[in-house]
Amino acid sequence: MTVTIYDVAREARVSMATVSRVVNGNQNVKPETRDKVNEVIKKLNYRPNAVARGLASKRTTTVGVIIPDISNVYYSQLARGLEDIATMYKYHSIISNSDNDPVKEKEIFNNLLSKQVDGIIFLGGTISEEIKDLINKSSVPVVVSGTNGKDDGIASVNIDFKAAAKEITSQLITNGAKSFAFVGGDYSKKAQEDVLAGLQEVLSQHQLQLDNDLIFNGNETYKDGVRAFESLKSAKPDAILSISDEQAIGLVHSAQDVGVSVPESLQIVSFNNTRLVEMVRPQLSSVIQPLYDIGAVGMRLLTKYMNEEEIEEPNVILPHRIEYRGTTK
Repeated sequence: MTVTIYDVAREARVSMATVSRVVNGNQNVKPETRDKVNEVIKKLNYRPNAVARGLASKRTTTVGVIIPDISNVYYSQLARGLEDIATMYKYHSIISNSDNDPVKEKEIFNNLLSKQVDGIIFLGGTISEEIKDLINKSSVPVVVSGTNGKDDGIASVNIDFKAAAKEITSQLITNGAKSFAFVGGDYSKKAQEDVLAGLQEVLSQHQLQLDNDLIFNGNETYKDGVRAFESLKSAKPDAILSISDEQAIGLVHSAQDVGVSVPESLQIVSFNNTRLVEMVRPQLSSVIQPLYDIGAVGMRLLTKYMNEEEIEEPNVILPHRIEYRGTTK
């Protein structure tokens, strides 16, 4: 049978209020009484009921984490950062996989609220209108890591994708590229918009343009990279910007399969810089997002909201850099 606070109080010959104070670290307990209660807790292997404690204190020290695709290495690296900070601040996380499905996201969001979480953090770049509405009405603070929520009034952590795209495009043009393609994804629509804006701005400055038939949307997977190459190969672009590493690897392999030389005939750049970029040959040129930091800073921002600390900037933009490897000249 489950040991209760009543059992501990009876064994230690103290009140349940005294046991509660000991469990919660209240210093208003005599040292000898605290030692006696702790001995009984150890003897009976008593584990405090977190839900009951949460109802009493109105805090459960748990946070909900919603991830579009838990199997994607990009999101796993974000999750590692937030989990380390959650542990540091003594929060436990409930991680849920949404499959980037707005209906499932809404269900998960409401389910997390029913579990009395103290806050919720989204990992990923796309927030549906329904979720925006839920966030705005939420009884607990919500932070998004991996997208910029400034335009929607949502606390967020991200990099400047537009600035990164402008840097890359300028360098690729310097390398000799004149025709460009873009491969985006449903998981990162906001990032995709920013990358396209930066790409098109620089192309316009050089009297170049990005045709609509050279824009491919997928789900940020390796297979989508393969499909994207099939769709784009007849146009023979000089360079492709891909929103995800997995897609970019699919592009590289597909090009190699039909004898297109990378980077001599086709330059490819991705936007994640997960550990996958060094596992392909040639190694991928990529925007280095500080993935661990994006997750960690997002979690720290959430703890500030949960603890009602001062927030200097609700929309944090972290620095990026670009690593030019074997898929660019």
